[in-house]
Amino acid sequence: MSDSAPTLILTGGQILTVDDGFTVAEGVAVRGRTVVAVGTDAEIRALAGPGTRVVELGGRTALPGINDSHLHGAAYGMTKPPFAIAVGHPAVASIADIAAAVRSQVQASRPGEWIIGLGWDPGYLAECLADPRRFPHRRDLDSVAPDNPVCLTDFSSHMVWVNSAALRECGIDASIVPLSGGVIDLDPDGEPTGILREAAQGLVQAALPSPTVAQRRQAIQNVIAELHSRGITSYTEPGLGPGGATTLFGGLSTDNWTAYADLAATGGLEARVSVLLLPAPMGGSADDVRKGLAELRRPESADPRLLRAIGVKIFADGVPPNRTAWMNEPYADGGHGALCVHGDTPALQVGELREMIRIAHEAGFQLGVHVTGDRAIDTVVDAFVAADEAIPRPDARHYVIHGDFIGAGSLAKLAAHGYGINMNPAIKWTVSDLMDEVVGAERSAYQWPVRSAVEAGIAVCASSDAPITEPDWRQGVAAMMLRESKASGRRSGPEQCVGLAEALRAYTINAARQDFAEEWKGSIEVGKVADLCVLDRPLLELDPHELTDAEVDLTVFDGRVVHER
Repeated sequence: MSDSAPTLILTGGQILTVDDGFTVAEGVAVRGRTVVAVGTDAEIRALAGPGTRVVELGGRTALPGINDSHLHGAAYGMTKPPFAIAVGHPAVASIADIAAAVRSQVQASRPGEWIIGLGWDPGYLAECLADPRRFPHRRDLDSVAPDNPVCLTDFSSHMVWVNSAALRECGIDASIVPLSGGVIDLDPDGEPTGILREAAQGLVQAALPSPTVAQRRQAIQNVIAELHSRGITSYTEPGLGPGGATTLFGGLSTDNWTAYADLAATGGLEARVSVLLLPAPMGGSADDVRKGLAELRRPESADPRLLRAIGVKIFADGVPPNRTAWMNEPYADGGHGALCVHGDTPALQVGELREMIRIAHEAGFQLGVHVTGDRAIDTVVDAFVAADEAIPRPDARHYVIHGDFIGAGSLAKLAAHGYGINMNPAIKWTVSDLMDEVVGAERSAYQWPVRSAVEAGIAVCASSDAPITEPDWRQGVAAMMLRESKASGRRSGPEQCVGLAEALRAYTINAARQDFAEEWKGSIEVGKVADLCVLDRPLLELDPHELTDAEVDLTVFDGRVVHER
């Protein structure tokens, strides 16, 4: 084969380049690991040599490899068997269903062995829907698991439901003071109900059995194989470090950073992974950030286009369904939520959060801050600006993670400083109906204001937050275009819809920008890496409702076909 001939050609289809002009070509040619030509069908076919593989698209669509810019890959891998059982919607529709799944696992386990599951959502449980005062309780699990400790993490990963055996195992009773930013629910008798929220989860998660390094590596490789089948070639692992030591299976721990580094060093990492380091836990302090960063440093990777630590993750508040997002106006049933950082008063917590952000900024890191409530978002954005005024850093690219209820003022400040926002349209698609009763219909419709962010001039990123939702970008793109509820089909805030081009940018070139990598990935242009995703139909002709039915026929990573249907 000629040294100049392409190794792979895709032609006869819609090549959505996602370049500045959103150019649509007919073919693309790859040589080795790089895109070498993009053009018409005739231009690309003329480049083929004797050894060139030619893929006839037949009108199908090719896109840049998808970049899920907030995906807990290691943690997602450990939500599946043999690590955990599924207790989420639609597999279970009631507390009774969950109890039955736990009973079945108990029968296959030894007495005293932990039963671990993930995914339950009170908004879909029949008993909770029938009676809003009804909530999962330790007694629901005690009846089926009297001798096995049970820990079931909810769909948001911000709440766990445990039984009495787990409370005993971890020494949790009414006298325990929860960790900063954590809540232990108590019943009218003052006893724990078995529901632990936010940082309090760590009281149980620290006691769970820890997977081996080999198991962690295998979990990551299993996830990457799944991502290939979905056309995903890049993702951001949003938080690995000492601050994740007490998360479920240490899913956000330094052990998983080690597992990634081992895979990269041995040629076993088949995706581009950007890592946010996690120096402090939820409920942490500025001192935790200092100590964590000193412990972690910024590890070097043999190939920074495969694995690179680019930033620092900080938790600012909780999540709206738990009423732990810090809001200006009260929730429908009262309360404003709070920051989830160290401090005895809101003022002290604001000061602590600003210092946490300043430390990471001064250390030269990009910051990705988990923050959902409007009051908390304003605090974080102001802290970004203050840190940059004190220690100017061009092109720091800090960003708000989630940003559910971000207002116009904070959007303008992000845009003015070149900062970003990373939203979760698939979560909106999943929970939009349920949010009406949490924050009221008006705020629920506004949640994740994608169009407002785009119009403010922000390069919006979209992501799955797996394992919170499945890493299905097609669902996310459809949700950005439709703003429809999965459960009812009701449109929620249709004025926040965007078109196909903006939705695809959020999963490709904008995500590459978040990674400081837009010069070499994120679009199909000459000189960029050959990461491609081929759908089984012409995307430009699809109604958005049909997008979730589209199948990924082919995935190319680094010039190699890694998935073929």
